[in-house]
Amino acid sequence: MSGVGEILKEVGDFGRFQKCLVLLSVIPSLSVAFHQFCQLFMVPYVPHHCDTSWIRTIGPNLTEEEQLNLTLPRGADGEFEQCSMYSPVDWDLDSIMAYGLNDTQKCSSGWVYPSEQPPSLLTEFDLVCDRKDLNDIAQAIYMLGLLLGSMIFGPLSDRIGRRPVILISVFLQGLFGLGIAFVPHFYVYMAFRCVVGASVSGITMTLLALATEWTGVSSRPKAVLTSHCCFAVGQMILAGLSYGIRNWRLLEIAGSAPIFAFFFCIGVLPESARWLVTKGRIEEAKKVLQKAAAINKRSLSPGLLEQLKPEKQTKSGSFLDLFQKKNLRKVTLIMSCAWFVNSFVYYGLSLNVTNFGLDIYLTQLAFGAVEIPARVGCIFTLQRFGRRKSQAVLLVLSGLVCLIITGIPEGQPMATTILATIGKFAASASFSTSYVYAAELFPTIVRQTGVGLCSMSARVAGILAPLVRLLDQYHRSIPMAIFGSAPVLGGLLCVLLPETRGTDLADDTGDGHPPAEVCKNATSSSQNGQVKGKDGGQDNESMKTTYF
Repeated sequence: MSGVGEILKEVGDFGRFQKCLVLLSVIPSLSVAFHQFCQLFMVPYVPHHCDTSWIRTIGPNLTEEEQLNLTLPRGADGEFEQCSMYSPVDWDLDSIMAYGLNDTQKCSSGWVYPSEQPPSLLTEFDLVCDRKDLNDIAQAIYMLGLLLGSMIFGPLSDRIGRRPVILISVFLQGLFGLGIAFVPHFYVYMAFRCVVGASVSGITMTLLALATEWTGVSSRPKAVLTSHCCFAVGQMILAGLSYGIRNWRLLEIAGSAPIFAFFFCIGVLPESARWLVTKGRIEEAKKVLQKAAAINKRSLSPGLLEQLKPEKQTKSGSFLDLFQKKNLRKVTLIMSCAWFVNSFVYYGLSLNVTNFGLDIYLTQLAFGAVEIPARVGCIFTLQRFGRRKSQAVLLVLSGLVCLIITGIPEGQPMATTILATIGKFAASASFSTSYVYAAELFPTIVRQTGVGLCSMSARVAGILAPLVRLLDQYHRSIPMAIFGSAPVLGGLLCVLLPETRGTDLADDTGDGHPPAEVCKNATSSSQNGQVKGKDGGQDNESMKTTYF
């Protein structure tokens, strides 16, 4: 290989340069959290009823109460129906008051909302009655954007570099995020949200890749943890921002505009030295390495830089390699399932924040706050209990909490919210565990392919989660029962996976050997081949397990 790993060690694993790079991810991480969940606060429940102003043509002096009594049917609870009205008739007012109206129909002229209500997605685009499902469909469209973004920006960053893709994604997120605040139609809103979702994938994937490619193995958990914690802080900020700004268009502007501050950091955003070397751009790689060393107050000898050579093109594994060998096929299927159910329960709880009964702003604040100890705590659980037990227990716990919620009476919002917060804690910690576990289970030649497949399955779950919520129209417990059953089954399947704690990463597929055995073989062979790796310019970082 190129020896870039050895040079990066001389530059410093986590010096001032790497810390500045991680800090650059703060603004995008906060913005990503906003776009992920902001729609929840743009569609608050608002009392409404059909617009029956037709009767004003024959009774202009009617009071509002008289108008409603004459034109709206009442439900079993004695309240006016929100989605139906009496059919208009060509009668005079005296006849209507004497005989009343009997035939009903759906609202034909729109709806009426309280005049003091701040503008929201619900009131501006009439997301009520037959149109209320558009709210969850729009959330699914956003998740579809996340999937499309991972399919587009991942390969694009490998082709044109990490830095250009980050800047393109940030620009698209800011442009279309602000554009959402001025959309005239809800279908335009959904299209813009899809583009924002794609840009979110581009930012999160590429920033994480850039940070890890500049950071040493032992310090990579710090980079990942910082990003995850900033995402949690962003959720907490969203709760306060949405509480203070009730106008949905102003809220969208307030959450989207700050991303443009990232462009003031263009001058300090570096390209990946590893990527430059793989593309044969050695001189550019030398310059950026020298700059990083200078910021870290390190010096690189000219002789060391001269060892930098273009990497030989090695044949990487294909998608089919994941399914050709029995044990690798088992790992692929189970981990894809684990990522699917993990994303399923995470978004099932996160997107259901408006239905737990307590104040949605306090609930969102708790949901964001609980992710910080969840992300940090998984460092210790992974080291103490291992990957397999942690993954299985956390998934089962998140599922069991959802199943318990289905048995809580509807009038117990405090108990429901506390259980949901515990479930969010477990799902968040499980997500961090999944990133580590998947990277250690797949051999190097198919690692990116394997983790990419797992990520795609998680995106599919994100698309389905808001659609499953539509089933609550049949019974309120159905969505939560589905969100709970899936991770329990996925957690039990994880018991069949091998443990990877304390083992080196496998480089090849092991000729059919179980992944755990491949890892053990890699450990023993790496002990015998450390001198060769050093003398031969091998980058041993790719062999080390990630202790996160």
